[in-house]
Amino acid sequence: MRAALIQMTGSDTPEDNLSVVSDLFDRALDMGAGFVLTPEVTNCISASRTRQQEVLCRQEDDPVLAALRQRSRTAGVWCLIGSLALKTDDARGRFANRSFLIAPDGSIAAQYDKIHMFDVAVSETETYRESDGYRPGERAVLAPTPFGTIGLSVCYDIRFPALYRQLAQAGAQILTVPSAFSPVTGAAHWETLLRARAIETGSYILAPAQTGTHKATRGRVRQTHGHAMAIGPWGEILADAGKAPGVICVDLDTQAVTEARRRIPSLRHDRQADDPK
Repeated sequence: MRAALIQMTGSDTPEDNLSVVSDLFDRALDMGAGFVLTPEVTNCISASRTRQQEVLCRQEDDPVLAALRQRSRTAGVWCLIGSLALKTDDARGRFANRSFLIAPDGSIAAQYDKIHMFDVAVSETETYRESDGYRPGERAVLAPTPFGTIGLSVCYDIRFPALYRQLAQAGAQILTVPSAFSPVTGAAHWETLLRARAIETGSYILAPAQTGTHKATRGRVRQTHGHAMAIGPWGEILADAGKAPGVICVDLDTQAVTEARRRIPSLRHDRQADDPK
């Protein structure tokens, strides 16, 4: 299976983002992809809750979800919509940061709400409180496909290795990490974290990404790290998109997962230690 990872510079205007991702989707198809992956918040990247309230939709009404389901159905390919920001029934009015796996018939094969919220102070001038605007998910998600079992995650999840171990031990061979990573933490940690999760689990890591400076109608302008990346189950970098928008491809072979786990069968070697004193 050829997987194509999309890297894009989204904005806070969903219709513009749909146009951009549609063009990149077509480019991925031209490259022979049977599995197309888009980044986190494909529909709207924004630091303004006011702007999000203005433009976001509920899942059943979201035009980006509907359009990408139709594209998958027309092309007969799998698609990971890295995530969409969606309105919910949350009592505090918070959104969902929800990833979707779309089957070749256009149906939703799986969906996952980001569990770990990015509540950090990267510097004195760069802070995030994702939990103020988004409600966290509570359930890990596996999705079997003809080309391998996929474990879903989103961005900040990558810093929590227990989630990936849980997914791999439950059968995941391919782990998806769509992201909109901070430039500061991305430069320091992005590649290392992706490679570590691949090595620890003997899995493919597929990480489509947002990149660059994102146009904002309201609120502060966001920047993201880029470097959409595919990592092999032995921890090797198979493809790196750099900083420019575009598409990178990798051919997946789950036999490589089997071989990596045969050589280092650490997923079977867990032991419970006593609590530290």
